[in-house]
Amino acid sequence: MYPDHTPQRAVEVHQPTPIPPPVAHPTTVVPVQPGTVPAVASIVLPDGRVVTGYAIDAVRPEPVTAKPAVSRTAVNVALGGVGFLAVCGGLLLLTSFIAALTAFIGQLIILAAVIFGGWIAVQVLGPSGHKGGTTVNIRRAVIKRNHFHG
Repeated sequence: MYPDHTPQRAVEVHQPTPIPPPVAHPTTVVPVQPGTVPAVASIVLPDGRVVTGYAIDAVRPEPVTAKPAVSRTAVNVALGGVGFLAVCGGLLLLTSFIAALTAFIGQLIILAAVIFGGWIAVQVLGPSGHKGGTTVNIRRAVIKRNHFHG
């Protein structure tokens, strides 16, 4: 069971301690008579046999207490209150949604303006076809860095 390289250990066997059986003390049984003696009933079966025994009263269920009537007005007021709260909650959610949508559209417009403005800035301030300065054409004259060329 153990591999060859594992040291063997001594095994101790423990025997269970038996539990003594319980001692039964005899008790006296006192017969008790019922308060009233039930009536004996006999029934004749269709095949002619007679069955005799004590009649047992059927168990009667507890009477059900009538629930108090709920007025229609109370039901209508409760349903109206629930409906009113549902409409108010819906309007609050709708208002919040419209505000969030408006803010989102505003941010999209600002983003478009920044991108378009950046594109325009690159077109105006970016490198042009003429190297070496700003060129202004006025009536066939070309002015480059405050030097007039005709």
